[in-house]
Parts: sequence; C-alpha cells; structure tokens
Amino acid sequence: MKMHLIYPGWPKLERQTEFHLPPHGPVVFAAEVPEDVEILFTDDNLEDTELDSSADLVALSVMLTCQLPRAFEIADAYKEIGVPVIMGGIAVMLHASEAELHADSIFLGEVEGRFGSVIQDMKNNCLQKKYDFLGDPPDISLVGTARRSILKNDLYNYRGVQMVDLMHASRGCRFNCMPCCVGYLGGKKLRARPLSKIIAEIESIPNNRLFLVDNSLAQDREWLKTLFTAMIPLKRKWISHPIMYDPEILELAARAGCWYVYQAVIDDSDTIRDRIRMLKDHGIGIEGTVLLGLDSHDDNYIKRLVDFLLEEEIDMAEFTILTPFPHTPIRKKLEKQNRILSNNWLEYTCDKVVFQPALLSPDKLQEMYHYAWDTFYQGGGHQLRMGNLFKKVIAKEMDDGTYLRYNPRRRRTFSAQSSTDDKY
Repeated sequence: MKMHLIYPGWPKLERQTEFHLPPHGPVVFAAEVPEDVEILFTDDNLEDTELDSSADLVALSVMLTCQLPRAFEIADAYKEIGVPVIMGGIAVMLHASEAELHADSIFLGEVEGRFGSVIQDMKNNCLQKKYDFLGDPPDISLVGTARRSILKNDLYNYRGVQMVDLMHASRGCRFNCMPCCVGYLGGKKLRARPLSKIIAEIESIPNNRLFLVDNSLAQDREWLKTLFTAMIPLKRKWISHPIMYDPEILELAARAGCWYVYQAVIDDSDTIRDRIRMLKDHGIGIEGTVLLGLDSHDDNYIKRLVDFLLEEEIDMAEFTILTPFPHTPIRKKLEKQNRILSNNWLEYTCDKVVFQPALLSPDKLQEMYHYAWDTFYQGGGHQLRMGNLFKKVIAKEMDDGTYLRYNPRRRRTFSAQSSTDDKY
C-alpha cells in the first residue's frame, strides 16, 4: 500500500525573514503508520506537489488554519482522480465540519495507537467518514520517536546553516490562555512523556539543535528539574516556549543547553523586565513574542512596547496580530460581541486584522503592526539578528566540542566569529 503524505503550504508572516523548519505533525503521524505502508512525503511549502495517481491513500497533515485553503485544493484535486483522502492535524480538529466537505475521511484527536485500524479499514474498503478521538487522548507513554526519515533534510537550512529539529516532551497545558486552543486540543493539564522516551528520541536526532515545542515549560517544577538534569549529558542546544522563572530551573536549563526562549511580552512591567534579566543572567537568548490588538492596545501603547523591547536589548522580536482561531476563549468573546470581521482562513496568518479592535480601527492596527516590525529592526534587520543568534549557538557548540560532531563538513579550524561572518 502506498500513501502520499502532504504538508500543505501557507502564506508566511509578513515582515519576517522566510525560513522553514522541518514540520513536526507529519513526522509524529508517520511514526504511527504501519511499516508495510510506503510513504511518499511532500512539504508543499518547499516542493511542487505532484498528484500521484498510483497512491492508494492521500493523507493531509494540516497544522495551521491558513493551510486549509491549500489543503482543500489538494484534496479536491486528488478526489477528482479517484484517490481517497484523509485529513488530520490541529487545523482539521478546529475546522472539522469544513474539512469533511473536502476529504473522504477526517481524523480528529491524537493518533498514537489508533491509525493502524484506519489502514485496516482502508484495506477492507470500509474507510469511515470520521475517526473522532477528540477529548480522549491516548496513554502518553504510547508517544514514540517521530519518523524523521521521511524528511528531505537539505531543505531545512537557512543560508547554509542547519535549522532546528522539532520534538515535544509533553502535551496539554493547564494555563488555558485566551488566544490559545491547546486546552481544546490537548487537554487542560500537563501530560508528560516518560523520561526514557524523551531522552531516547533526543539521542536519535542527528541534529544538535532542537526546538522543544511543548506549549509551556513552566507547568511542573519537579518534572522540569528531572528533565533538564537528564538532558545535561546530551549536550544538545535547544529553544523553547517560556520556561519557569525559577533560579534553579533556569540554571538547569542553561546547563542542559537552552539556547534561547520565546518570551511573551504583554507589557513593560517589572515582571517582564525581571524575566528578561533572569534569562540574560543565565546566558539564555530571548525572542520576544508580542501580540498586538488586545483591548488595552492603542497606538501609543504599541509604541511603548516596541521602545521597551529596544531598551531591554532583547535578541529578536516576533510581532503578531491577535487572531481569533476557533475553539479559543478569545474567539468566543469576539463572536459574542459581533467583532469578527473575516472568516477567510487565508487571512488567519497572524499578520492580518480579522476582528474589530477595541481602541483602534482595523487599518490603524495593521499600520501599527508594520510600525512595530520596521522600528524594532531598523538598526539591524531580521536576518542580521537571526544570524547573531546562530553565532551564539555556534560559540556554545565549539566550547563543548559538539560543533564538528554535528557539522562533519566543517573540518577546518576557525573561531565562532569567523565561522559566521561570511554568512550574514
């Protein structure tokens, strides 16, 4: 049996340097596909997707809402030539009724321990219209090592520098933040994978640079201590979403190879200043993630936020516009207030205004989004700042002797400074 697994393309964030990370959803899914199924994988963001009439099944792994239009286009094209299509992933879970109109089957929920029966149904010509496991997660111990062998790794580099590989140590989140749908998708409590499986997966990844894509590494102090202590001997370099702001945890994170953290910057309070200082004190880089368009935001507030980031000298910043994705607390609020302006999923890229802001016109918020990017990066573009972050990780790798181990083609003697000056 042959499966064409496709990761649909989507419009990238305006103003941000375009780069591509290896997709996580498809490789996690592929680990659950029986080994007797041949997988042809296409990343539609980087390759031309050619219809394969010899495929027995097409699987579309759809993470983002803004991937849906392309996913539907591919699904419709395959259905026209008579190849059955199944769709799954975060965006399909959020837009299930719409996805059903384009796919022969949809898969909702987490896949571990469950996809073998789908393949059996396919072989028996009884593929179900919907496999619905939402709200019924499998035992977290079933989550194994992702099947990264389906990827074409040469596609995932930035100007010749290897990007990060994605993996997760846990699912679920207890915080239920207003713009986030993780509570709906993965549950409102932390579900940590067994430590042995986390370490085994890290050891299986040939890349030294990782992105721990857990929604939050700030949920369970004792688990974090155990996790980071076990990671120290591996000497990997990694980035993550926020970490618990506790001196012992940050010290362990730094020793375990924390390279930089995505730190949400919601205001210019002393709390945020203290978090930035703590990260810097532990040699951890900072990419500020700034959500624009909250009900407290007018143009002066946004200008103050940008000034704050510049004053604090954080490494990078990513500005996005509040986007009311389905099944998020903010979506319910804005729907109740009749403030949703668009349900065109191609505009749900986090750089377009699709709702009515409280203190700004939609056009003014869009203008302030551009102001934030242009002002923060006016002294050194996004590419330069990104390059400086990679200089830092290369220096760390050279200090602990892992640079040549994970970069075998770099067989000459040079300093961290000279190794990157010619690239940026």
